[in-house]
Amino acid sequence: MTMKAKYQSVLDLGQELNIQNGDVKEENGVLKVWGTANTPYQKNLLWDKIKAVGGENPTDIMADIKVADESVFHRHVVKPGETLGKIAKQYYGDVMKYKNIFAANSDILKNPDLIHPNQELIIPNL
Repeated sequence: MTMKAKYQSVLDLGQELNIQNGDVKEENGVLKVWGTANTPYQKNLLWDKIKAVGGENPTDIMADIKVADESVFHRHVVKPGETLGKIAKQYYGDVMKYKNIFAANSDILKNPDLIHPNQELIIPNL
């Protein structure tokens, strides 16, 4: 199996996340990948996928993932049925961090229990 085939799920995720300036090269049994993620959250998703495939410290892949916008952790578009608590759980693993999301979006949110589909929320760096 080639390294590219082994890490195809990582490459697919990069395309799904619309990683910019990305490229892939295989040299001497090592896959070299690079590109620019939109946010730190997207970079984390890529690293999590790399570790899922290659283990905690893979030696058969080298990745240089830069981040275009480090001012926020992510920008999230609200889907029907979501709450700030569910969104906080997704990004931080803690529903109580909804307060951080609410505070970062106080310009568009007046009540933490009232969000609407298609609103774009800033997910702040903690």
